[in-house]
Amino acid sequence: MLTTRVIPTSGEVHVGGIDVVAHPALAKQLIGVVSQQNTLDRQLTVWENLYFHGRLFGIGAAASRRRSDELLEQFQLAKWAKASVYALSGGMAQRLMVARSIFHRPAVLFMDEPTAGLDPQSRLALWDILRELHGQGQTILLTTHYMEEADQLCERVAIMDHGRILALDTPEGLKRSVGVDTIVTVKAAGDQAALAASLEAALTGVTRTRVTEHGVELHVQGNDRLLARCVAAAEEGGYDVEDLSLAEPSLETVFINLTGKELRD
Repeated sequence: MLTTRVIPTSGEVHVGGIDVVAHPALAKQLIGVVSQQNTLDRQLTVWENLYFHGRLFGIGAAASRRRSDELLEQFQLAKWAKASVYALSGGMAQRLMVARSIFHRPAVLFMDEPTAGLDPQSRLALWDILRELHGQGQTILLTTHYMEEADQLCERVAIMDHGRILALDTPEGLKRSVGVDTIVTVKAAGDQAALAASLEAALTGVTRTRVTEHGVELHVQGNDRLLARCVAAAEEGGYDVEDLSLAEPSLETVFINLTGKELRD
């Protein structure tokens, strides 16, 4: 709706002070969009994908040539300028789409899962680019299924489920809202549900337990001698602990607490 692709069934949507329903063409001049799918023009070279984007936005030929060269250098794609976009890897194509989206210096840049399907190295490279853009003052609205990505990149995070915003705060504020100090994961052979019940009964400060593929996860308030207490509680219940880990609450913890399910359920 914010990018004018879907008309709202009710209410109003404004981007940069522009009503996107009443003035969609004007709104498109203020925004940049990087979709989840590759939308590069296959008939054009890497450089031409940038140049003609500028011309479509009314930027003069000379200015578009300069801007294309600058962006290819900034996004480390200069040596691919004359190549077909078919020659680009997934990470390189994604960098080119980001470069194209900011060509006309949009007020707001919308990114739909920009690192989905990228290898770890390409993902980290794109993170660096987004940090650089943000440091230069670019406003970015990013949707992602990667909690670490939201935690690393975003100043504010909205957690959504079935089209509703359940929480909106800084990453740190969201993690504090969980009300727990430590996430404990205990791995031991045997009935995992019974192990969870045994640990919850034996330990103080447990606010939530759940069985995961990694073992029994406990959300605990307070962490005084927590590791030793967990081991003792498991052994008293007749379980031999194979592995035990402690971690601070994450945005994934917040999501599960708010929705009661894993992110992709």
